[in-house]
Amino acid sequence: MPLAKALELAQEYDLDLVEVAATARPPVCKLMDYGKFKYESAMKAREARKNQAHTVIKEMKLRPKIDPHDYDTKKGHVVRFLKQGDKVKITIMFRGREQSRPELGFRLLQRLASDVEELGFIESNPKQDGRNMIMVLGPHKKKTEAMAEAREAQAARKAERQGHATDGSANTSTDAANRNDADAEAPAESPSEA
Repeated sequence: MPLAKALELAQEYDLDLVEVAATARPPVCKLMDYGKFKYESAMKAREARKNQAHTVIKEMKLRPKIDPHDYDTKKGHVVRFLKQGDKVKITIMFRGREQSRPELGFRLLQRLASDVEELGFIESNPKQDGRNMIMVLGPHKKKTEAMAEAREAQAARKAERQGHATDGSANTSTDAANRNDADAEAPAESPSEA
C-alpha cells in the first residue's frame, strides 16, 4: 500500500506507523501504539535484569595457627556465602617463620574444603602466592537458584508470621471475653465482709 494511504490509515485508528523491516523490498511497516510497545519492552528488560544474578567473589582470610572457635566462625561465613551462591576466595596469610611451613596452610585449606563439600567444590586448587596461599571455592548451585530459594523461604516466613498474628489476636479477644464472663459470675462482695 502506498505510504500516504498507510499514514492516513494510522491516523484514522489513532496509531503509529512503525517500520519493522527496512531492508525488505518493499519495506514492511506495522500499525501499533509505539508508546505502549516501548513501555512493554522496557518492562520486559527490567524483569530480565531483576532475575539476573551477579556472581560475587567473597574473600575470607585465615592464619595457619587459627583457634578452633575462630575456624568454626570463619567456616560459618564460608557456608553462608556458598548458600547464597557466591564464590569464596580463601586466603591463608603466613608471617615470619610460618612461611617455611606452607603444608600447614595447605592442610587447613583441604580441611575447610572437605567441611563444606556438600555446598561447594574447589574451583581453584591451593597455590602459594608470595606470603599467601589462595584457594577458590565455587557453589554447587547457581546464584539465581539460591536467590529463588531465599525468596521462597522469605515468603514462607512472612506467611507464617501473618498466620501467628491472626491466631494471636483471636486468642487475646477470647481470653478477654472469658475474663469478663468470670467477673460477671462471681458474687459481689458486701461491704460488711470486706
